[in-house]
Amino acid sequence: MNIEELVPNVDALTERLKEVGYLADPALASALFCAVRLPQPLLLEGEAGVGKTAAAKALAEFLDTPLIRLQCFEGIDAAEALYEWNYPRQLLGIRVAEARGEMIEEESLFSPEFLIRRPLLAALEHTGPRPAVLLIDEVDRADEEFEAFLFELLAESTVTIPEIGTMRATYPPIVLLTSNRTRDLHDALKRRCLYHWIGYPDAERELKIVRAKVPGVGKKLSEQVVGFVQALRKQDLFKSPGIAETLDWATALSELNAMDLDPRTVNDTLGVLLKYQDDIQRMQGSEAAELLRKVNADIAAQPLG
Repeated sequence: MNIEELVPNVDALTERLKEVGYLADPALASALFCAVRLPQPLLLEGEAGVGKTAAAKALAEFLDTPLIRLQCFEGIDAAEALYEWNYPRQLLGIRVAEARGEMIEEESLFSPEFLIRRPLLAALEHTGPRPAVLLIDEVDRADEEFEAFLFELLAESTVTIPEIGTMRATYPPIVLLTSNRTRDLHDALKRRCLYHWIGYPDAERELKIVRAKVPGVGKKLSEQVVGFVQALRKQDLFKSPGIAETLDWATALSELNAMDLDPRTVNDTLGVLLKYQDDIQRMQGSEAAELLRKVNADIAAQPLG
């Protein structure tokens, strides 16, 4: 089944994602649909832990195609992202030729067989039958020079290797870039991409995500978990918990055989939700207890689901 048959419309894409455990809202599903069908690179921005990377994983899973991930970091360059030459193999080729008394042309040492393929080149050379999903993760951690290096790939699904020439994808990859906005990306990069901001989900959607991903958590506990996390995000914290932390907390509480949230359990497990000591110290004790009291009162007045 080709992509057009597998993903005929946005509703079908939403259902396919749901089947692999990813609940996308209509706006995100529309952005992913355009990225698949146009095709055009999609830049997903949002706070850490809101499901940007998970969207790429889910897309690759239901399309039954490889997910090729490039994790960006400060100082990343072409050798780590695209290719590098296999110098030990080149040296071996020279020695073998010398042992046979043969001459070896320099051009033959810089041919595709001596390439070590990094994620970008591997995605371009994917042989199908469906395009690979190329995830360029946390592109904001790379520098502006690396952004410029990506332009050719994003615009034309090609890369140029000086010793070989231009290499063009037979099956152009579905490209998703993610950014946590640790810095602003260049306009030239954004112009080459579709764009979607993934925010924190509302309580109803987050509850559905928790129950889909952590089926062992009870009805009451799942409501308390989601209600408490939603309340935490309204506090003046250095780093609010994302969906990933919500799922981690629900899983941890399930493993601890918790049936109901109480102040002691919250205090003992705050390190699953909050990753900065100042935030933990601020919320421990009476602050957490009062927040939990309000959450329980709200759930009693109007259950989340």
